[in-house]
Amino acid sequence: MDGAFLFALRAALAMGLVALPLALAGRPDLAVYAALGSFTATFGRNLPYPRRARILALAAVAMTACVGCGSALAVAARPGESAAGTAAVIAATGLVAGVAKYVCDTARLGGLGAVLLLFSFAVAADDSATSGEVLPRTALAAAAAGLAWLLGVSGHLLHPDRPERLAVATALRATAALLAAPEQGDPPRGTRHRATLAVLDAYRCLGCPPPDGSRRTGPGRDAVFLRLTDLCWTLLAGPVRQGPHDLPALAARLRRQARLLTGRRRALAPALHELPFLPGVSPEVSPRDAPTRPGARQEPSRQPGAAAARRPAGSATAREGPAALRATELLTGHPGGPDRFALRAVPAVRMALGTGAAGGLAALLHLEHGYWAAVSAAAVLHSVNLRTTAQRAVQRTLGTVAGLLLALGVLAADPAPVALAAVIVALEFLLEYAVARNYALGVVFLTPMALLLSELAAPAPAGELVLDRVLGSAVGIAVGLLCALLMVHDHAALRVERALAACVAAAARADRALAGEPGPPPWIAQVQLAVAVVELREADDAAAGELWPAGIDPALLAATEQRAHLLLARLNRPGEDTAPGPAP
Repeated sequence: MDGAFLFALRAALAMGLVALPLALAGRPDLAVYAALGSFTATFGRNLPYPRRARILALAAVAMTACVGCGSALAVAARPGESAAGTAAVIAATGLVAGVAKYVCDTARLGGLGAVLLLFSFAVAADDSATSGEVLPRTALAAAAAGLAWLLGVSGHLLHPDRPERLAVATALRATAALLAAPEQGDPPRGTRHRATLAVLDAYRCLGCPPPDGSRRTGPGRDAVFLRLTDLCWTLLAGPVRQGPHDLPALAARLRRQARLLTGRRRALAPALHELPFLPGVSPEVSPRDAPTRPGARQEPSRQPGAAAARRPAGSATAREGPAALRATELLTGHPGGPDRFALRAVPAVRMALGTGAAGGLAALLHLEHGYWAAVSAAAVLHSVNLRTTAQRAVQRTLGTVAGLLLALGVLAADPAPVALAAVIVALEFLLEYAVARNYALGVVFLTPMALLLSELAAPAPAGELVLDRVLGSAVGIAVGLLCALLMVHDHAALRVERALAACVAAAARADRALAGEPGPPPWIAQVQLAVAVVELREADDAAAGELWPAGIDPALLAATEQRAHLLLARLNRPGEDTAPGPAP
């Protein structure tokens, strides 16, 4: 995955630069809290640097607050000394899990952000502390979180356009996969959906909506990124597959361009000249637009508006007018509607109840480190639907077994605290590098890292530590699955109904725009329809994995999606007669 190595390296540095000096100073117990704060680095993967800075800042505050509140609760409740204190910590853990899940879903933060916030709170709340230790622990977590923020945005100094390159490269590869699909019949719906989603993500990263047919770009990196994304947007249309184009060769060129974009060279790829710019996209990149050799003199452009084109594509002047602002807000906004709270609240409530129940059961069984059960339940419930919950349970079980074997091997060597901290930093690197590729492989490294953090904070016999981890994970996984089975809600069906209605309405607006009737211009209608059809496919996929059926005819969903893509093709080529057929 593009950027995975550097992302993992930043996360490991954020942890190691604070935790290792503390271990060397003879305070490995405090190194644990620095490691918790460094989990801030796991947020903001591949986001543009301005948005990454904001997300990491919020994550740093949240992670520090979790450590501080957890430590303060441990002092106030004394969970190891009374049943009331234990109950208070369990209830607070469930509340934190639900709030973290809701916030991360609302902000569209992928990955295990909610689980890591919960883990930071639970570790701090489980540890015994005095009132004088709360502030130092919180300060160390804040310092590590601040360092994670600095490392996360430091790439702007060396490669300021790296996130944009990665987003455009992903769009190029997804479009190439669409072109390489079997030529007979329509491409698979999943392939078309992934391509549409990747191109919309690229526009979102560039901060500019798709072209309206009149956009003209001049020289500059941002203009080239935008023109490549415009090319992908045009190639998404179905009729290009029947056009006079060598699709396999075009797909190969797109992939080669993606490889050049993701390389470490700062210069843009000269292969842009080989790519056709189809109707609806800006003309081919001229030699003036291509990157020049170091020291070469570049002639000033006489093209009208060239000065504006040199500005970043996401700036306010990249596309003037309120219509462009509305389209950009549509790309970067979140699905609305009166039931949007329920759509996000139900998974959050499910996660809160499952986490609390797992922690309560662990307390009744008198398990040490009962928060492991709560975190395991939260990790299982941190999913889209029941099907993915079951998959997470299986993956977590297999990954936990492999991770425990790895932890046993480390503990058998009886490493010194400094060596133990170094192993934890290495595991953090492997976790961040692997979890985006495969969840089970990520759990293989997450399990020993959590186990060794406990050993670093409070050394214990290896056998007891591993046994507690096995029992806690088993309880958490079982409770998470049971909670997913029992707490069934029709939120998935509501989401499908809302997405279907939105897609039908967007298709009607597209019809009116093509007919020249009053309403939004065709390119605005095109953006609305593309966003609607992406949400329809994601809602249908999520509902397919639930026990509660959506109750909507699959043929109706398929017909609506097909009609939307045909209308998108017509909007891309308004002069062609590509009839979308009657409304479903």
